[in-house]
Amino acid sequence: MSTKLTLTIDKSVIEEAKKYAKSQGRSLSNLIEEYLKSISNNDSESENLKLSPITKSLFGSVNIKDKKIDYKKILEDEILKKHL
Repeated sequence: MSTKLTLTIDKSVIEEAKKYAKSQGRSLSNLIEEYLKSISNNDSESENLKLSPITKSLFGSVNIKDKKIDYKKILEDEILKKHL
């Protein structure tokens, strides 16, 4: 269930964030929600996995719209291209 949240943020920050969200094909609400999830995620897997700040900042930045894409196969193909 979604609930409305009112935030007070500098106008220029909002404008830049909207541009960024649009360039990623996502809504600003979605970006903020994913960020809040990432910082409040308390499951044991994320606690055991230590991520660098850069990696953490990228969490949720990819939004694959076509759920039929086999990202593992794409990754495997790219690794083979790089190393063969």
